[in-house]
Amino acid sequence: MSRIGNAPITIPEGVEVIIQKGGDYNHQHVVATGPKGTLERSIRHGVNAVLADGVINFTRDNEQKQTKSYHGLYRSLVAGMVEGVSEGFKKELEIVGIGYRAESQGDKIIFSLGYSHKIELVPPEGVTITIDDQTRVSVEGIDKQLVGETAAKIRSFRKPEPYKGKGVRYKDEQIRRKSVKTA
Repeated sequence: MSRIGNAPITIPEGVEVIIQKGGDYNHQHVVATGPKGTLERSIRHGVNAVLADGVINFTRDNEQKQTKSYHGLYRSLVAGMVEGVSEGFKKELEIVGIGYRAESQGDKIIFSLGYSHKIELVPPEGVTITIDDQTRVSVEGIDKQLVGETAAKIRSFRKPEPYKGKGVRYKDEQIRRKSVKTA
């Protein structure tokens, strides 16, 4: 019994969810529309979404291991869609280090992170990146996966190192510091 899959999703005010059959393999197709935008996702066979009285419930057709795992997965994905179109998602990053900074030029973001070259990033469609005082970067959007991937990509440009803590880190991330070797 999936605890996550059995939990109902309540639809907030101003969000409209449509569940319809169709697509290439006659899967269920969920479309969530809200004040921030529209997201859609197909649901595999074996897991069914039912919309009734402003609540979405998920059921499964059988008790196979694969179907059980998809039950919780699709419930979480649709819950993220509903939250994204109503409130949106935001990841904040900090740039730590002397001379490390970010700046925006038109539609791209330029990072100076101690390398011999600058790193350019064009944000994917549906994601907005804002820069505060050259050392704080905010990644915002309605798609939870896309926001997380973009923030992880920015962090991967220069991961925080354990001796001085220099690099790009998430806002509340704790870096395990190592002591310097003694002779």
